[in-house]
Amino acid sequence: MSDQRLLIDKSVVITGAGSGVGRAAAILFVEHGARVVCADVREDWAQQTVDLIAAQGQAVAQACDVRREADVQAAVDRAVREFGRLDVMYNNAGVATATDGRPHSLIEQGDDDFERLVGINLRGVTYGSQVAVRQFLKQGGGGAIVNTGSVAGMVGWGGVMYGASKGAVNQMTRGLAIEVARHGIRVNAVCPAGMMTNFGRADGGGFAPATADMEER
Repeated sequence: MSDQRLLIDKSVVITGAGSGVGRAAAILFVEHGARVVCADVREDWAQQTVDLIAAQGQAVAQACDVRREADVQAAVDRAVREFGRLDVMYNNAGVATATDGRPHSLIEQGDDDFERLVGINLRGVTYGSQVAVRQFLKQGGGGAIVNTGSVAGMVGWGGVMYGASKGAVNQMTRGLAIEVARHGIRVNAVCPAGMMTNFGRADGGGFAPATADMEER
């Protein structure tokens, strides 16, 4: 009987892999045969993800603040060094409107809130896509980029600035998909609705992410 796993020996970088959607993706990707760099601004959380899936396949933890291009480049370089190439870039890291444990209306949004949302949700995806495309082209073309958008980027729901940042991610996905199609690179977005995670909590929720039911993406 043939192996039904979808990602056998594919080299993958997942940002925000220390908890929530990123952790779930890392577990699923490894179950399907991928080799994963679990990148997260909290390297200890990323390592917990690696520990959870170590018995199932190959994964390594990598510290990565997606607001820093050098960090994103380092995560991709780690995939190339450990696994020989990059096949999939999953730009998942993101934060919600809340910065102090509560949602902020648009008129309450300050410069720090704006910089945080745009820096992580949009600049992080931009850096991830740029670094991935450069690596794919260096390898001769082909590859896949997946971005975590949001239903809030499609309809008027949730925090205003959060929705605006995710709307930008959704549009970047469409535009980039057209731009790099001729190189055999596919670009798609997943757009979740509300989820029971500690996503957006200013303190990370105070949970131990290896066991928590509610985790930050």
